[in-house]
Amino acid sequence: MEINKDLIAASSTPIVLAILVEEDSYGYAILKRVRELSGGRMEWTDGMLYPVLHRLERLGHVEARWEAAGSGRRRKYYQITAEGRAQLEEERRQWQAVENTLRGIWGALVLPLPEGGSVSSAPLPQGA
Repeated sequence: MEINKDLIAASSTPIVLAILVEEDSYGYAILKRVRELSGGRMEWTDGMLYPVLHRLERLGHVEARWEAAGSGRRRKYYQITAEGRAQLEEERRQWQAVENTLRGIWGALVLPLPEGGSVSSAPLPQGA
């Protein structure tokens, strides 16, 4: 299943902030973590991630620093700030509202079957 690009873009801020709550990280490691957390369904690119990181940095939600890796290459590490943690909580509240709305809509939704029948997406009763 491929996830819609609009949904990926809309979820990028809370995903990046949540990853940075786990630990400070750098671009490639964030890309790997997204792939891991999504079970491979979300394949972010550098071109998608770095504008998000730069925007979060401009807003004061993350801070960046350069460090030398074991290979001697320098990596730019990102760290969430107190403002970023507050933003993540706000993002969480908003996404929970969206999720609850969708669950309410989908819980009562009856979907047509190709053969002309229908199926409810509501949960089955106990013992069904």
